[in-house]
Amino acid sequence: MPVDICRVASVSNSTNTTPDRAWTPLSTVSTTNGSCIMNKLCRQVSIESPGPVVKNCVFNFFVPIEDTPALGARIKIVCAGACYRRRDRSASFSSMSSVASDLSDYCASVASSQSSPAHAGIREGSLFPGFEVAGVIESLGNEVNEDNNCGLHIGQRVIVYPFEEAPAGYAELLVVPDLKYVVPIPDHLPISVAAMLPTGALLAMNAVFKAHDVVIEMLKERSSDANDSKKKCKILIVGTGGLALWAVRIASYHFASTGANNYIDVTVASLRDEGFRLATEMKSVSVVQWNECLYEPQLIERTQNMCGGPVDVVIDFGTTSRSLHRSLHCLSKVGVVLISEEVAERLLPKFSRLLSETQQKIIPIPTGSLEQLHDLVNLVAEKKIQPPPYSVFPCEQASEVIQKLCNSEIPGRAILRFRDIE
Repeated sequence: MPVDICRVASVSNSTNTTPDRAWTPLSTVSTTNGSCIMNKLCRQVSIESPGPVVKNCVFNFFVPIEDTPALGARIKIVCAGACYRRRDRSASFSSMSSVASDLSDYCASVASSQSSPAHAGIREGSLFPGFEVAGVIESLGNEVNEDNNCGLHIGQRVIVYPFEEAPAGYAELLVVPDLKYVVPIPDHLPISVAAMLPTGALLAMNAVFKAHDVVIEMLKERSSDANDSKKKCKILIVGTGGLALWAVRIASYHFASTGANNYIDVTVASLRDEGFRLATEMKSVSVVQWNECLYEPQLIERTQNMCGGPVDVVIDFGTTSRSLHRSLHCLSKVGVVLISEEVAERLLPKFSRLLSETQQKIIPIPTGSLEQLHDLVNLVAEKKIQPPPYSVFPCEQASEVIQKLCNSEIPGRAILRFRDIE
């Protein structure tokens, strides 16, 4: 629970080693004409990049929390999806899934060539997890009334859209400056499931919708060719972490409900044995396993054989240049690869020369819109889209959870619970 600053004067500032607003020492918290008053502390969990040297990658801190904004809300966090955001890479939000292949850029145990930023034993502040959050409204701003409350009320179960400059969600309280970012969830939707929706599932939905748009444009161009117009478009989804598992489920529903399954075939390229099993549960998709023990030409040939030739669109949820390079080789001459904006910022410069020599395209995909998040909540609540497998853990077990994620010991997604309300 939040506590008054005057009651925790003994809290040491030595834990605040990162020059970030969320980690400002108590002695430097300031006010400007009374517009920003931080008169309480709340507990926050910081999860660092795991590494072979520093085994303890989870730290607990007391951090100052702002008063409720006049037209905003303060959310009491109940559940948060286990995800990372690299602040030194991008201002976008993306959920890193529970499958170790998706953690290759963050876990030294998965990618030995990637050094852990925690290797020197110093707290590293670039990872502030918890952008997939669900909770209850603790308070509303003093200027919120019946005319502008967006139908929200204190005690209501909600999730938070990942707005710009969103603070870390692995804290007891989360301040939201505008009520439009607060999305109510139905009482019958488990709050642990709702916590997976704001970033990972939303990004997957936006990627599927963009892939559909790309296919429609391709079909328009093919309409003049009698032979090509009869061919189905082929979509390859790469990865079987949380993002890919959501994408497969969303694609199955969306293409069936729009009739697009009549002209689109979906294949999943699984990166892990565990992911292969989960992906095969979807009857409407084909699955090909990307066994890293094989040579690249073998994997590309295996994929094209499964798909019936080069694919038209790849939704690549991998995080490495190797994965993207393989996706491009599985692609048709005028095909398109969709990757998240955060990954694109790092990988696009490496492929700019290659793309200039071909007609292929790489398109970055943003997280998704607020309207899409409202639609996603309704679809999951109505069980039209089933969530991928997930496991819920007490936040006190965060350290063990991270190690299990890196070792691919948790199927699907991992959710941390901060308090019980159900």
